[in-house]
Amino acid sequence: MTKDALKWLMVIAVLVVSISQSCVHGAPQVPCFFIFGDSLADNGNNNLLLTLAKVNYAPYGIDYPGGVTTGRFSNGKTTVDILAEFLGFENPIPPFATTNIQDIVKGLNYASGAAGIRAETGSNLGGHISLDRQLLNHQITILRIASILRANTLQTLQYLNKCLYTVGMGNNDYINNYFMPQFYPTSKRYTPEQYASVLIDQYTSQILTLYNKYGARKVALVGLGLIGCTPNAISKTKGITCVDELNSAAQLFNQKLVPLVDQLNTNLTDAKFIYVNSTGMSSGDPTSVGFKVLNVGCCPVNSVGQCIRSGTPCQNRSEYVFWDSFHPTEASNRITAFRTYESVDPTDNYPMDVSHLVQLKL
Repeated sequence: MTKDALKWLMVIAVLVVSISQSCVHGAPQVPCFFIFGDSLADNGNNNLLLTLAKVNYAPYGIDYPGGVTTGRFSNGKTTVDILAEFLGFENPIPPFATTNIQDIVKGLNYASGAAGIRAETGSNLGGHISLDRQLLNHQITILRIASILRANTLQTLQYLNKCLYTVGMGNNDYINNYFMPQFYPTSKRYTPEQYASVLIDQYTSQILTLYNKYGARKVALVGLGLIGCTPNAISKTKGITCVDELNSAAQLFNQKLVPLVDQLNTNLTDAKFIYVNSTGMSSGDPTSVGFKVLNVGCCPVNSVGQCIRSGTPCQNRSEYVFWDSFHPTEASNRITAFRTYESVDPTDNYPMDVSHLVQLKL
Protein backbone atom coordinates (compact mmCIF):
# COMPACT_ATOMS: atom_id res chain seq x y z
CA MET A 1 0.00 0.00 0.00
CA THR A 2 1.39 3.40 -0.98
CA LYS A 3 1.88 6.25 1.45
CA ASP A 4 -0.90 8.23 -0.26
CA ALA A 5 -3.33 5.32 -0.11
CA LEU A 6 -2.58 4.77 3.58
CA LYS A 7 -3.10 8.49 4.25
CA TRP A 8 -6.50 8.49 2.59
CA LEU A 9 -7.60 5.31 4.37
CA MET A 10 -6.67 6.97 7.65
CA VAL A 11 -8.89 9.89 6.67
CA ILE A 12 -11.84 7.54 6.12
CA ALA A 13 -11.37 5.82 9.47
CA VAL A 14 -11.09 9.06 11.41
CA LEU A 15 -13.98 10.64 9.52
CA VAL A 16 -16.35 7.85 10.49
CA VAL A 17 -15.54 8.34 14.17
CA SER A 18 -15.57 12.13 13.98
CA ILE A 19 -18.85 12.38 12.10
CA SER A 20 -20.57 10.15 14.64
CA GLN A 21 -19.13 12.21 17.49
CA SER A 22 -20.18 15.48 15.88
CA CYS A 23 -23.80 14.38 16.04
CA VAL A 24 -23.64 14.49 19.85
CA HIS A 25 -23.52 18.21 20.50
CA GLY A 26 -22.28 19.79 23.68
CA ALA A 27 -21.31 23.42 23.88
CA PRO A 28 -19.52 24.63 20.72
CA GLN A 29 -15.74 24.87 21.03
CA VAL A 30 -15.94 28.60 20.25
CA PRO A 31 -18.83 30.96 21.01
CA CYS A 32 -19.05 32.08 17.39
CA PHE A 33 -17.72 31.36 13.92
CA PHE A 34 -17.38 34.02 11.20
CA ILE A 35 -16.77 33.08 7.58
CA PHE A 36 -15.36 35.26 4.78
CA GLY A 37 -14.92 33.80 1.33
CA ASP A 38 -16.13 33.04 -2.17
CA SER A 39 -18.41 30.42 -3.76
CA LEU A 40 -16.68 27.59 -1.91
CA ALA A 41 -18.32 28.95 1.26
CA ASP A 42 -21.29 31.02 0.00
CA ASN A 43 -24.52 29.70 1.53
CA GLY A 44 -27.02 32.11 0.01
CA ASN A 45 -25.55 35.61 0.17
CA ASN A 46 -25.67 35.91 -3.63
CA ASN A 47 -29.28 34.79 -3.96
CA LEU A 48 -30.67 38.33 -4.00
CA LEU A 49 -27.97 39.78 -6.26
CA LEU A 50 -28.18 40.39 -9.99
CA THR A 51 -25.47 37.92 -10.98
CA LEU A 52 -24.79 34.72 -12.88
CA ALA A 53 -22.87 33.54 -9.80
CA LYS A 54 -25.85 32.22 -7.85
CA VAL A 55 -27.24 28.74 -7.61
CA ASN A 56 -30.59 28.97 -5.84
CA TYR A 57 -32.12 26.35 -8.12
CA ALA A 58 -32.18 22.58 -8.57
CA PRO A 59 -30.16 20.38 -8.75
CA TYR A 60 -28.03 22.38 -6.28
CA GLY A 61 -28.84 21.21 -2.76
CA ILE A 62 -30.16 17.83 -3.88
CA ASP A 63 -28.29 16.18 -0.98
CA TYR A 64 -28.67 19.02 1.51
CA PRO A 65 -30.93 18.06 4.47
CA GLY A 66 -34.47 18.07 3.14
CA GLY A 67 -33.22 18.52 -0.41
CA VAL A 68 -33.39 22.28 0.12
CA THR A 69 -31.90 24.64 -2.45
CA THR A 70 -30.09 27.25 -0.35
CA GLY A 71 -27.65 28.90 -2.73
CA ARG A 72 -24.72 26.65 -1.81
CA PHE A 73 -22.48 25.83 -4.77
CA SER A 74 -22.66 22.09 -4.09
CA ASN A 75 -24.98 19.12 -4.05
CA GLY A 76 -25.00 19.32 -0.25
CA LYS A 77 -22.97 20.90 2.52
CA THR A 78 -19.90 23.08 2.05
CA THR A 79 -16.59 22.73 3.84
CA VAL A 80 -17.49 25.45 6.36
CA ASP A 81 -20.85 23.80 7.09
CA ILE A 82 -19.05 20.60 8.01
CA LEU A 83 -16.34 22.45 9.91
CA ALA A 84 -19.11 24.02 12.00
CA GLU A 85 -20.32 20.49 12.81
CA PHE A 86 -16.86 19.51 14.01
CA LEU A 87 -16.78 22.63 16.17
CA GLY A 88 -19.99 21.54 17.86
CA PHE A 89 -22.52 23.94 16.35
CA GLU A 90 -25.96 22.37 16.04
CA ASN A 91 -26.82 24.31 12.88
CA PRO A 92 -24.82 25.65 9.94
CA ILE A 93 -23.59 29.22 10.31
CA PRO A 94 -26.29 31.33 8.56
CA PRO A 95 -25.78 33.82 5.71
CA PHE A 96 -25.46 37.52 6.50
CA ALA A 97 -27.96 38.49 3.78
CA THR A 98 -31.06 36.84 5.23
CA THR A 99 -30.38 36.09 8.88
CA ASN A 100 -32.61 36.70 11.89
CA ILE A 101 -30.78 39.20 14.07
CA GLN A 102 -30.97 36.99 17.17
CA ASP A 103 -28.92 34.27 15.48
CA ILE A 104 -25.85 36.39 14.82
CA VAL A 105 -24.17 35.97 18.22
CA LYS A 106 -23.09 32.48 17.10
CA GLY A 107 -21.54 33.82 13.93
CA LEU A 108 -22.35 34.69 10.34
CA ASN A 109 -21.28 33.67 6.86
CA TYR A 110 -20.39 36.62 4.58
CA ALA A 111 -19.03 34.58 1.66
CA SER A 112 -20.06 35.50 -1.87
CA GLY A 113 -19.73 33.60 -5.12
CA ALA A 114 -17.28 35.20 -7.61
CA ALA A 115 -15.88 37.54 -4.92
CA GLY A 116 -12.22 38.21 -4.42
CA ILE A 117 -9.57 40.25 -2.71
CA ARG A 118 -9.83 42.92 -5.41
CA ALA A 119 -13.06 44.89 -5.69
CA GLU A 120 -13.48 44.35 -9.44
CA THR A 121 -12.93 40.60 -9.33
CA GLY A 122 -16.02 38.66 -10.46
CA SER A 123 -17.69 41.66 -12.11
CA ASN A 124 -17.81 39.73 -15.38
CA LEU A 125 -20.53 37.59 -13.78
CA GLY A 126 -22.46 40.48 -12.23
CA GLY A 127 -23.00 41.49 -8.62
CA HIS A 128 -20.83 40.09 -5.84
CA ILE A 129 -19.68 40.98 -2.33
CA SER A 130 -15.93 41.64 -2.35
CA LEU A 131 -13.80 41.04 0.73
CA ASP A 132 -13.82 44.76 1.54
CA ARG A 133 -17.62 44.74 1.51
CA GLN A 134 -17.71 41.55 3.57
CA LEU A 135 -15.62 43.32 6.18
CA LEU A 136 -18.07 46.24 6.20
CA ASN A 137 -20.91 43.77 6.67
CA HIS A 138 -19.04 42.39 9.67
CA GLN A 139 -18.82 45.90 11.08
CA ILE A 140 -22.62 46.05 10.94
CA THR A 141 -22.78 42.69 12.68
CA ILE A 142 -20.54 43.87 15.52
CA LEU A 143 -22.86 46.80 16.24
CA ARG A 144 -25.81 44.42 16.29
CA ILE A 145 -24.04 41.98 18.59
CA ALA A 146 -23.19 44.81 20.98
CA SER A 147 -26.88 45.68 21.09
CA ILE A 148 -27.98 42.08 21.67
CA LEU A 149 -25.38 41.51 24.42
CA ARG A 150 -26.02 45.00 25.84
CA ALA A 151 -22.27 45.39 25.87
CA ASN A 152 -19.91 48.28 25.29
CA THR A 153 -17.29 48.21 22.54
CA LEU A 154 -14.57 46.67 24.72
CA GLN A 155 -16.86 43.92 26.03
CA THR A 156 -18.06 43.13 22.51
CA LEU A 157 -14.51 42.85 21.20
CA GLN A 158 -13.58 40.60 24.13
CA TYR A 159 -16.44 38.31 23.09
CA LEU A 160 -15.28 38.33 19.46
CA ASN A 161 -11.69 37.58 20.53
CA LYS A 162 -12.81 34.06 21.48
CA CYS A 163 -14.41 33.29 18.12
CA LEU A 164 -13.05 31.51 15.05
CA TYR A 165 -12.63 33.37 11.77
CA THR A 166 -11.97 31.69 8.43
CA VAL A 167 -10.99 33.67 5.36
CA GLY A 168 -10.75 31.95 1.99
CA MET A 169 -10.07 34.43 -0.78
CA GLY A 170 -8.01 34.67 -3.94
CA ASN A 171 -9.31 31.92 -6.22
CA ASN A 172 -11.49 34.34 -8.20
CA ASP A 173 -8.73 36.92 -8.39
CA TYR A 174 -7.21 34.45 -10.83
CA ILE A 175 -10.19 32.58 -12.34
CA ASN A 176 -12.43 35.65 -12.70
CA ASN A 177 -9.79 38.32 -13.12
CA TYR A 178 -6.15 37.63 -14.03
CA PHE A 179 -6.88 34.80 -16.47
CA MET A 180 -9.74 36.68 -18.16
CA PRO A 181 -7.84 39.28 -20.23
CA GLN A 182 -10.98 39.97 -22.25
CA PHE A 183 -12.50 41.58 -19.11
CA TYR A 184 -9.56 42.63 -16.93
CA PRO A 185 -6.18 44.33 -17.59
CA THR A 186 -4.31 42.73 -14.66
CA SER A 187 -2.43 40.14 -16.74
CA LYS A 188 -1.15 42.93 -18.99
CA ARG A 189 -0.03 45.06 -16.05
CA TYR A 190 1.56 42.39 -13.86
CA THR A 191 3.61 39.25 -14.22
CA PRO A 192 2.24 36.35 -12.13
CA GLU A 193 4.90 37.07 -9.48
CA GLN A 194 3.99 40.77 -9.37
CA TYR A 195 0.27 40.01 -9.24
CA ALA A 196 0.72 37.63 -6.31
CA SER A 197 2.57 40.40 -4.45
CA VAL A 198 -0.15 42.96 -5.24
CA LEU A 199 -2.82 40.57 -3.97
CA ILE A 200 -0.91 39.72 -0.79
CA ASP A 201 -0.32 43.40 -0.04
CA GLN A 202 -4.03 44.16 -0.27
CA TYR A 203 -4.93 40.96 1.61
CA THR A 204 -2.54 41.90 4.42
CA SER A 205 -4.31 45.22 4.86
CA GLN A 206 -7.70 43.47 4.93
CA ILE A 207 -6.59 40.88 7.49
CA LEU A 208 -5.12 43.61 9.68
CA THR A 209 -8.48 45.41 9.54
CA LEU A 210 -10.11 42.22 10.77
CA TYR A 211 -7.63 42.14 13.64
CA ASN A 212 -7.41 45.82 14.52
CA LYS A 213 -11.05 46.90 14.15
CA TYR A 214 -13.15 43.76 14.32
CA GLY A 215 -11.75 41.68 17.14
CA ALA A 216 -10.40 38.68 15.22
CA ARG A 217 -7.78 36.75 17.21
CA LYS A 218 -8.13 33.17 15.93
CA VAL A 219 -7.92 33.24 12.15
CA ALA A 220 -7.59 30.48 9.56
CA LEU A 221 -6.38 31.73 6.18
CA VAL A 222 -7.32 29.23 3.49
CA GLY A 223 -4.82 28.90 0.66
CA LEU A 224 -5.74 28.61 -2.99
CA GLY A 225 -6.52 25.17 -4.36
CA LEU A 226 -5.44 23.50 -7.59
CA ILE A 227 -7.41 25.88 -9.78
CA GLY A 228 -5.77 24.37 -12.85
CA CYS A 229 -7.30 20.97 -12.05
CA THR A 230 -10.98 21.94 -12.04
CA PRO A 231 -13.14 20.35 -14.75
CA ASN A 232 -13.42 23.80 -16.35
CA ALA A 233 -9.63 24.09 -16.62
CA ILE A 234 -9.11 20.48 -17.66
CA SER A 235 -11.69 20.86 -20.45
CA LYS A 236 -9.23 23.21 -22.14
CA THR A 237 -6.72 20.34 -22.38
CA LYS A 238 -9.41 18.01 -23.76
CA GLY A 239 -9.85 16.43 -20.34
CA ILE A 240 -6.33 15.08 -20.17
CA THR A 241 -4.17 17.17 -17.83
CA CYS A 242 -4.33 20.04 -15.38
CA VAL A 243 -3.42 23.55 -16.59
CA ASP A 244 0.02 24.21 -15.11
CA GLU A 245 -0.14 27.96 -15.78
CA LEU A 246 -3.13 28.32 -13.45
CA ASN A 247 -1.67 26.13 -10.72
CA SER A 248 1.72 27.85 -10.87
CA ALA A 249 0.15 31.31 -10.50
CA ALA A 250 -1.93 30.16 -7.53
CA GLN A 251 1.14 28.64 -5.91
CA LEU A 252 2.95 31.97 -6.12
CA PHE A 253 0.14 33.40 -4.01
CA ASN A 254 0.27 30.53 -1.52
CA GLN A 255 4.05 30.84 -1.23
CA LYS A 256 3.55 34.43 -0.08
CA LEU A 257 0.63 33.59 2.19
CA VAL A 258 2.72 31.31 4.44
CA PRO A 259 5.28 34.07 5.26
CA LEU A 260 2.32 36.39 5.90
CA VAL A 261 1.07 33.96 8.54
CA ASP A 262 4.54 33.97 10.13
CA GLN A 263 4.68 37.76 10.02
CA LEU A 264 1.25 38.14 11.62
CA ASN A 265 2.07 35.66 14.37
CA THR A 266 5.36 37.41 15.10
CA ASN A 267 3.89 40.91 15.21
CA LEU A 268 0.51 40.22 16.79
CA THR A 269 1.35 38.16 19.85
CA ASP A 270 -2.19 38.22 21.27
CA ALA A 271 -3.56 36.46 18.16
CA LYS A 272 -2.93 33.28 16.19
CA PHE A 273 -3.14 32.84 12.45
CA ILE A 274 -2.92 29.55 10.58
CA TYR A 275 -2.53 28.58 6.93
CA VAL A 276 -4.82 25.91 5.50
CA ASN A 277 -2.98 24.09 2.73
CA SER A 278 -5.75 23.48 0.21
CA THR A 279 -3.29 22.57 -2.52
CA GLY A 280 -1.65 19.91 -0.37
CA MET A 281 -5.01 18.42 0.56
CA SER A 282 -5.90 18.18 -3.14
CA SER A 283 -2.63 16.52 -4.10
CA GLY A 284 -3.21 13.03 -2.68
CA ASP A 285 -4.83 10.12 -4.47
CA PRO A 286 -8.63 10.60 -4.30
CA THR A 287 -9.27 7.14 -5.74
CA SER A 288 -8.07 5.66 -2.44
CA VAL A 289 -11.25 6.88 -0.72
CA GLY A 290 -13.63 5.76 -3.41
CA PHE A 291 -13.62 8.69 -5.82
CA LYS A 292 -13.75 7.40 -9.38
CA VAL A 293 -14.39 10.54 -11.43
CA LEU A 294 -11.82 13.31 -11.08
CA ASN A 295 -11.92 15.37 -14.28
CA VAL A 296 -15.60 16.17 -14.91
CA GLY A 297 -18.43 17.39 -12.73
CA CYS A 298 -21.50 15.45 -11.68
CA CYS A 299 -24.07 17.68 -13.44
CA PRO A 300 -24.45 19.01 -16.99
CA VAL A 301 -23.24 22.62 -16.98
CA ASN A 302 -24.01 25.94 -18.63
CA SER A 303 -21.68 28.48 -20.21
CA VAL A 304 -20.30 29.67 -16.83
CA GLY A 305 -19.62 26.15 -15.54
CA GLN A 306 -22.60 25.88 -13.19
CA CYS A 307 -25.23 23.15 -13.30
CA ILE A 308 -27.99 23.64 -15.87
CA ARG A 309 -31.21 24.64 -14.14
CA SER A 310 -33.20 21.48 -13.28
CA GLY A 311 -30.60 19.35 -15.04
CA THR A 312 -30.28 15.70 -14.04
CA PRO A 313 -27.08 15.06 -12.06
CA CYS A 314 -25.19 11.79 -11.76
CA GLN A 315 -26.55 9.20 -9.33
CA ASN A 316 -23.22 8.14 -7.82
CA ARG A 317 -22.36 11.55 -6.38
CA SER A 318 -20.07 10.19 -3.66
CA GLU A 319 -17.76 8.93 -6.42
CA TYR A 320 -17.25 12.40 -7.94
CA VAL A 321 -14.69 14.91 -6.71
CA PHE A 322 -16.50 17.79 -8.45
CA TRP A 323 -20.17 18.71 -8.48
CA ASP A 324 -20.05 21.21 -11.36
CA SER A 325 -17.12 22.63 -13.34
CA PHE A 326 -15.60 24.46 -10.36
CA HIS A 327 -17.04 23.31 -7.04
CA PRO A 328 -16.52 20.09 -5.06
CA THR A 329 -19.17 17.60 -4.05
CA GLU A 330 -20.19 17.27 -0.42
CA ALA A 331 -18.12 14.08 -0.30
CA SER A 332 -15.00 16.11 -1.20
CA ASN A 333 -15.96 18.89 1.18
CA ARG A 334 -16.29 16.47 4.07
CA ILE A 335 -12.71 15.29 3.67
CA THR A 336 -11.37 18.83 3.28
CA ALA A 337 -13.29 19.99 6.35
CA PHE A 338 -11.91 17.22 8.49
CA ARG A 339 -8.32 17.77 7.36
CA THR A 340 -8.75 21.47 8.12
CA TYR A 341 -10.07 20.66 11.57
CA GLU A 342 -7.52 17.93 12.32
CA SER A 343 -4.41 17.46 10.18
CA VAL A 344 -3.97 14.02 8.66
CA ASP A 345 -0.69 15.00 7.02
CA PRO A 346 1.70 17.38 8.85
CA THR A 347 1.52 19.73 5.85
CA ASP A 348 -2.29 20.08 5.95
CA ASN A 349 -2.17 23.16 8.18
CA TYR A 350 0.55 25.51 9.45
CA PRO A 351 1.57 25.99 12.22
CA MET A 352 -1.43 24.07 13.63
CA ASP A 353 -4.89 22.85 12.66
CA VAL A 354 -8.24 24.33 13.63
CA SER A 355 -8.82 21.85 16.46
CA HIS A 356 -5.71 23.22 18.20
CA LEU A 357 -6.34 26.83 17.19
CA VAL A 358 -9.72 26.94 18.92
CA GLN A 359 -8.24 25.53 22.14
CA LEU A 360 -5.65 28.28 22.50
CA LYS A 361 -5.88 30.66 25.44
CA LEU A 362 -4.88 34.05 24.08
